Order: sequence, then C-alpha cells, then structure tokens
Amino acid sequence: MILGNGNTAADRHVFHVIVLGASGGPREDTATGLLVRSVATKWAKSSVVAVDAGTLLSGIIRILENNSPTELDNDRRIVSSGPFASLELPHLTAEANAAHIFRDILSGVLITHPHLDHVSGLAMNTPTVEAESGPKTVAALPSTIAALKNHLFNDITWPNLSDEDGGAGLITYQRLVDGGNQRLGRGPAKGYVKASDGLTTKCLGVSHGRCRQRYNPETEKHHRAESTVFMSEPVLLPSRRVSIDASSFRSYSPSTQAQQQLSLSANGKDSTYATVESSAFFIRDDLTGSEIIIFGDIEPDSISLEPRNERVWETAAPKISEGSLRAIFIECSYSDSVEDNALYGHLCPRHLIAELEVLAGKVLDSQKPHKGETRKRKRASSVSGNLPTQGELLNVPLSPRSKESRPPFLSPAMPSMKSDDALPTGHNTRQATEQMETTVNYHFCESEVGKWESVDPMDTHAKDAADGKPRFRASVCGTTRPLPLQGLTVYIIHVKDTLTDDGSPRKQIISELRQLGEEAGLGCAFHAPLSGEGVFI
Repeated sequence: MILGNGNTAADRHVFHVIVLGASGGPREDTATGLLVRSVATKWAKSSVVAVDAGTLLSGIIRILENNSPTELDNDRRIVSSGPFASLELPHLTAEANAAHIFRDILSGVLITHPHLDHVSGLAMNTPTVEAESGPKTVAALPSTIAALKNHLFNDITWPNLSDEDGGAGLITYQRLVDGGNQRLGRGPAKGYVKASDGLTTKCLGVSHGRCRQRYNPETEKHHRAESTVFMSEPVLLPSRRVSIDASSFRSYSPSTQAQQQLSLSANGKDSTYATVESSAFFIRDDLTGSEIIIFGDIEPDSISLEPRNERVWETAAPKISEGSLRAIFIECSYSDSVEDNALYGHLCPRHLIAELEVLAGKVLDSQKPHKGETRKRKRASSVSGNLPTQGELLNVPLSPRSKESRPPFLSPAMPSMKSDDALPTGHNTRQATEQMETTVNYHFCESEVGKWESVDPMDTHAKDAADGKPRFRASVCGTTRPLPLQGLTVYIIHVKDTLTDDGSPRKQIISELRQLGEEAGLGCAFHAPLSGEGVFI
C-alpha cells in the first residue's frame, strides 16, 4: 500500500485511491480503472466513485481474495488489511462482497473516453445492478456518452442497459459540461458537480491522438462517434435513432477523389483527420477543498492536432500555488525508446516532463504579484528604478552544477543583444520584464521547503537536504524560491505491458521520469502504483 504526502496532522490523508487496473493493455484483466473516496466518509453508502472501468469487479474481487475480512462478534466481518481495510462486509465470499461494494458503496462511474480498455468492465459488470440499489450513474462528456449509446449499449454490441430509449434502466447517463457547469457551485467549488458522497468533480476535455474521419462538405465538419450522416444502411435498431443528434441528418457518399478534394481545409491542409477526445477529471473533497486530477489517455500538445492540455495546466496552476492540488494521476504508456510516430495519442517520459514544465511555468506565473500588489525584489541593476540590461542578467555568475541544471521552462529564449543594451521599452516592457523575471539561476541549498532565502550566486558548493536528495532553488537575482512543483506527487498509470522476459517497462519509465524531472528542476515526486494497490493522499 502506498502512502502519500506524509502523516502529520497538517498533512493528513484526504483521498483514498484504489488502483484496480494500472495497465494500458494488452492484458484485459488489469486495464485502467480507479476507485476514489474521501477518507472522511468512512466507507459510507455511495461514498466511492470509479474513474474509468476497464477493470472493475474483477479488480475488487482480486483484492478481497488477498485480504480476507476478519470475523468479529455477531457475524460482523471487517477487512483488516489491504486497500479495503476497515470496510465492514456482509458476506462470506470475495465475489459476493465485491458485488456488495459495486451495488451499495459505488456511487457511479466517471468515463474519460469510450475506448474498450476504459469501459469493458462497465459493460460486463452492469447486469450486477439490482433494483433496490438503483441505477448507476455514468458521467462523461457528451461525445463519450454518445459513443457508449451508439456503439456499446446499443442492443448489438451489448444490450441497452441504460434508462434511455426503452433500455433496461440499470445505468443512467450524466452529460458533463466541458470545463465545468458554471451555473453550479460557489466559490472554489464553482462548476463542480457531485461525484459521490464527499466528492465533486469537474471535467476538461483533452486530446488523445487522431483518427481518420470522413468529412461532410455540407456541414464542413468531421463526424465522430455520435454521427450517422454517412450511413446508407439503418444499421442501428430503431430505439437507437432517437439517441443520435440527427437535426441535420443527411446521406452522403462522395467518390474517393472528391472526398480528398473536399477534405482540404481553408488553409489548404489535409483535414481528413479528427481529434480523439478524452478527459481530465478534477476531483474535489467537500470537507477540505483539496483536489486531485485523474487523466484519461492523453497526448502531448507539441504533436497534437488539437492541443488542449494547456488549459488543464492553467486550471491546475493556482491550485498548486495555494496548496489545494495534492496529486495528479496521468498516463505514461511508453518509455522514451518509442518514437513520436508510434505513440498513438499517448505520453512517454520526455513528453510528460515537457507538459509538467508548462505546468511549472504557469505555477510560477500564478505566484507573481498581481496589479496592486507589491513585492520586494533584489534587482541586479546597480541603478535604482531602472530595469537591468540583458547582459547584467545573463552575466550573473553560476556555479558549474547550476549551469548544468538550468531547466528549459525557466530559460526562455531572448533576442541577441549586446551586454550594455537595455531591455525593450514601450508596449514590450511588460513582456521583457516577465522574460527578465523568469531568467533564473539554479543553486543547491538546504533550506526548509517553502521558505524564501538569499543565497550567494558565487557559492559553488552543492548542499544536500536532510533526506540526501539535492533541493534545487530557482533564484532571480539572488532571491530563491522553492521548486515550482514541490510537494506534488505524480502517479503514473496506463503503462503498456510488453509481455516479454524483460518485464514491464514501468521501472524504466519511472527511472526516466525521475532523471528528467530532476534535470528540469520540477520538484514533484513520481510513483507508479500497481494494480491492486491503495494510495492515500
């Protein structure tokens, strides 16, 4: 069992995450699936929400088989160890108790996207729902709900077990607003909707690669899972018809040559590809206001057809600055040995670190003084009130180890200037000042994390923290800050198993992430929980 972030009263556990499946395939029994609860709810009814359901009941059964409940008086049985420790169970067998957890403890399921390794357990397990427990809520972005309706619970691939279109009523769909419903909630909880007792959530859409889609020139759009505009045969049952947005239903089947011509966008680029949509869920604890983020499959913005990660980082950055965002669960499917053209909409360490560098930059931006605020800052300029020249900034002496450790996100490229040239003025002054403020030096020091201190930029002696690990500090003209992501834990999920004698690439991925993260000066910790492990945050 993995414990997160310490055991002090000020840093007590808020979230409990059970990793039912930490794999991105090809094994079907450990596909992605997480359970999340607020520790404060103490296993109450409807206190757990699942995020994705590639693995669900089978993962719960495995855990219970390895951690049998201890029998107490009056036929009470309490799980004494493992991720379900302290949970009272009513039955004798792991299978029966897993069904109890699914029916009574699980409030609903958040689906990041409709790929099989994220929904297969949902389909297979839904018949376990009983009338007295009520339908399970399946919450997702509208495109994901449409895909589930039309391609999974469609009376062809699987029975229609939903409560729409004359289905069996075992699940009920909840369509989430991308970015949160701004008419719900107040203050920091604005935009969040209930996920389970004790937890609320907000969903942001992200990109998960691209796929070839047919282009309809009449709507000038590509059509994804929810569309039937190209269907010449009524392959869906009549009950499915009403589940499709058919307000502009047309039949269209151009020739291959015409299709290629019509697929060129206004700028002349090939527009035959469309983005595969996935999601990131911000999950908030009602009692403390603490949050975690759980991503579905995700690709780097740097190679994306539709970059959307940056807005997630913009939302997350102020939460990190104020200390409310405790952890991120994010995929890293491959090691860095995989080339970009073989990632297929996933991350590898080099790209995940690049994404976290963007987050780190936005954290630093969120810590800058806003209009009307003042903050004393030691300037490198010898003339009071004047901006330092670029030469003054770039000629600040660095220790040898500091030079080697300068991270890219804190060293933006600046125009070539002579050492005595002043920074630009006029409308460029603000931008130049921001460039000046983010041009930094790196030093080792042994101060307590979170405290500000001055260090001598001429000091070439590296000092280590009490735990033996070097603590970088970002230094602007001699003033140091804690690492931008210090205290944040990044949990790696969706690792693709290679099924070779070399074992899972999990260790290699973590090793690469830790090395690159240290070189970038991020400050966050990396862990890769296994299927069946519990994480307290």
